Amino acid sequence: MGIRLDHIGIAVNDLESGAKFWKLLGLEQGEDDLNEEQGVNIRFFGTEHGDNPAKIELLSPTSEDTPIGKFLKKRGPGIQQIAFRVDDLVSILSKLKSNGIRLINDTPTEGAHGSRIAFVHPSSTGGVLVELLEYED
Repeated sequence: MGIRLDHIGIAVNDLESGAKFWKLLGLEQGEDDLNEEQGVNIRFFGTEHGDNPAKIELLSPTSEDTPIGKFLKKRGPGIQQIAFRVDDLVSILSKLKSNGIRLINDTPTEGAHGSRIAFVHPSSTGGVLVELLEYED
């Protein structure tokens, strides 16, 4: 089963001010996206050229009562999650669940740019929110 680092998600108050450093650093800015289900505005920055580079994902809330809005209120801006791309999301979720790993999502939900995503609870990962994602071909 293939797995690789896809992106690191960073919670920001707004995309423009959050993007300043990443632009100055020279990362390539992608298209903005809105995930209404999660209540989040998203902007990706590629870390290298080529196929499927690891990315920085900026996340700004659409309101204070969204997961990112609550994260910012509790912890302030900063790393919110680490995301791994997997070949078979349903299989890896089943494997994790059968081994006692606490999942936030038992089944995949819609993510950015046509991906399917699921989150692993930080209590099972040493305190890190882990996002697993898969792109349908």
